[in-house]
Amino acid sequence: MEKDTNLAKNSNGIGLSALTATVVTSSIGSGIFALTSDLAHAASPGPALIAWVIVGIGILMLSLSLNNLVMKRPDLEGVFAYAEAGFGRYAGFISGWGYWLSSWLGNVAFATVMMSSIGYFFPIFKSGQNLASILVASIVSWILTYIVNRGVESAAILNAIVTICKLIPLFTFIVFAIILFKGNLFTAMFWNNVSGHFDGGQGIAMQIKNCMMVMMWVFVGIEGAAMMSSRAKKKSDAGRATILGLFCLLLIYILASVLPYGYLTRGQLANINQPAMVYIFNDMVGNWGGTFISIGLIISILGSWLSWTMLPAETMRLMTNRKLLPPIFGRENKKKAPTFSLVLTGFLIQLFLFTLLFTEKAYNFAYSLCTAAIVISYIFVAAYQIKLSWTHIHEEGNTKQLIIGIIAIAFQIVGITLAGLQYVLLCFIAYIPGIFFYAKARKDNGAAHALSKSEWLITVIITAGAIVGILLLVFGMITV
Repeated sequence: MEKDTNLAKNSNGIGLSALTATVVTSSIGSGIFALTSDLAHAASPGPALIAWVIVGIGILMLSLSLNNLVMKRPDLEGVFAYAEAGFGRYAGFISGWGYWLSSWLGNVAFATVMMSSIGYFFPIFKSGQNLASILVASIVSWILTYIVNRGVESAAILNAIVTICKLIPLFTFIVFAIILFKGNLFTAMFWNNVSGHFDGGQGIAMQIKNCMMVMMWVFVGIEGAAMMSSRAKKKSDAGRATILGLFCLLLIYILASVLPYGYLTRGQLANINQPAMVYIFNDMVGNWGGTFISIGLIISILGSWLSWTMLPAETMRLMTNRKLLPPIFGRENKKKAPTFSLVLTGFLIQLFLFTLLFTEKAYNFAYSLCTAAIVISYIFVAAYQIKLSWTHIHEEGNTKQLIIGIIAIAFQIVGITLAGLQYVLLCFIAYIPGIFFYAKARKDNGAAHALSKSEWLITVIITAGAIVGILLLVFGMITV
């Protein structure tokens, strides 16, 4: 079953440093620029640091699982392929549909933060979710869809510009945050709750729980190198790049999110305008700082938005190739772009953008849904890691891989349960039309039944979850 992928080289492929950069740049989108305020809402610096350790270990286990699977199953393409290989076609569809949902929901989060950044220069866009913001974001969304439909995939020079625009503002912010750091301010309310009182164990645990969703969101994209493994010079580079990229991300995220606790109080950080980094840096160095971060953020988001416009369409194309969706979803134009999938995804983004008029915290809602959707795919990755390791438990190293898989799946399940199970229920609503398309694909490919008995059972569970989600929404038990 296994190949010696370390020996298989592609002289024209992507090297280790480029793959590591892919992991970093695909994960760093808009989240880090808003991270400090979101984190200050959730916790004081002590619980936040503990939460970073927990999330770091959990994401490390996921990264090690991806590393192992890339090496053991180089024949599989796309994260959802692990679910199909391990648990059947319907599992592959559930994982792939979740990954597709996450991809375009992430673009909605990009839109709200980008408009808030433009609001630094033009106050009419400051909220990021009024009618003016939504109209401009819609125009940008359709322009990017048009560009991708014309066959523009990725250009090295564009990616280099975007990477610079992401990292230079971040490093500049971190340097000034270190210089202006006040140790006494940082330690004054190290464990305290939002009212300024010391929290016992239960209160600290609640603060850690409150950090989980925002921290899991900023690691969406950690699978970037695994997705590019077929183009790597060496397969082993894809796995190493994932681990190196993770440690780079942890260092950047922890410094950028925790150092501001030593510059402003938690209350000030929690109530600062979004994107928080823009206004914190403005306070640190003056107006040029806010301008500097805002310009870098806008260019950064446009680059990420372009990449994540391609990703959902590419996911649908791969699922069509695996006969998990009807052929129309993978139909390509003369430029080899999947036009139908691009337009469908663009329409859904447009629809969701207009719903933000009625959403209290648009950015938080969008990234919470995005994270919940992709966790479904990550759970299948960890589950296949467990199954593959258990199947070959007699082989050297697989006991360790089994433990890694168990920790990875436990982290994803516990994390999403504590931080946002209600968002998973809302994602189930979006699975209903997807199941219809999956059933149609099965019938078109000669299956005797649209769904098997086990698939019907899972469909009933998903539908029941969707109904519960709708009821909770209607009765105000889920706030958006």
